[in-house]
Amino acid sequence: MKARSRSILILGILFGYILLQFLWWEVLLVKQTGQIIDLKQKISELSITNESTLINEIALLHKKKTMQVMMIVGEGTVFLLLLLFGIYKIKQSQDKETALNNQQKNFFLSITHELKTPIAATKLQLQTLQKQKLSEQIQQELISNALIETERLNALIDNVLLASRLDAGEFIFKLSQQNISELVLKTVNRYYKREVNSGELQIKVTNNIFGEIDETTFPSIITNLIDNAIKYSPDQKEIVIELSIKNNKPILIVRDAGCGISADDKEKIFAKFFRAGNEETRGAKGTGLGLYIVNYIVNNHNATIKVKDNQPKGSVFEIQFNA
Repeated sequence: MKARSRSILILGILFGYILLQFLWWEVLLVKQTGQIIDLKQKISELSITNESTLINEIALLHKKKTMQVMMIVGEGTVFLLLLLFGIYKIKQSQDKETALNNQQKNFFLSITHELKTPIAATKLQLQTLQKQKLSEQIQQELISNALIETERLNALIDNVLLASRLDAGEFIFKLSQQNISELVLKTVNRYYKREVNSGELQIKVTNNIFGEIDETTFPSIITNLIDNAIKYSPDQKEIVIELSIKNNKPILIVRDAGCGISADDKEKIFAKFFRAGNEETRGAKGTGLGLYIVNYIVNNHNATIKVKDNQPKGSVFEIQFNA
């Protein structure tokens, strides 16, 4: 912040100096032009004896003086506007760089928390298995929980790597006819078995819905939308994932009864690294990559995504496939 303030101060001093120098030289040019015209008028008065000719000559000199002053002022105004525009673009670029630095700081803070949580949970479960003599059932439960945390850790890493590949333009989407219903069920059962068993996540999937999708990236749509719903929902979660046919086209919906999204944030949520609030004080952690990835994948599936308010509270993400 100190470095940014110092840069702004230096920029302000430089701009002020250039502006003062510019105004000073403009005043000098106007004065010099006036002196030259006045001198020419005196010469004309001494050399021209015909009164009507003298009057015409003086009128012409005054007209010329006015035109030259207007030209100086006009060019000066254009220069000043260009200078102001340049200063504005420099400040705009600096503000973008500052915002990007803040986003990167928030990302590293959040990714640290996101990585530590499943690692700590898995470590605790493995240590319990190692130190305690437990029944077969409890051992299987601990192993199952450890596998779930590992799957989520793997999904988080996949998210970061996918975002990097998408940004670099290295990923090629390969759309093919797939059974979307089976893929949705497979993904939900792989990552969210605990939420499904507890009733926090309900599945409403119509069987045998087919569409042109990329089998590799499509699960990221599901996991990121459900992860968001889980993070921003209260302890008693009411999350629903639906897949159906509307107007002869597949439509995927994820709805929750969480805190919802403000009207202002709805315009920003798909931007990379965007998260509402301050990362250091926000309770629900995240990388700010999830919805960015979802939007990118959706756009490459010839589909559209809409964000709506759920009733009485919460959010609804609706993806309409066009093919």
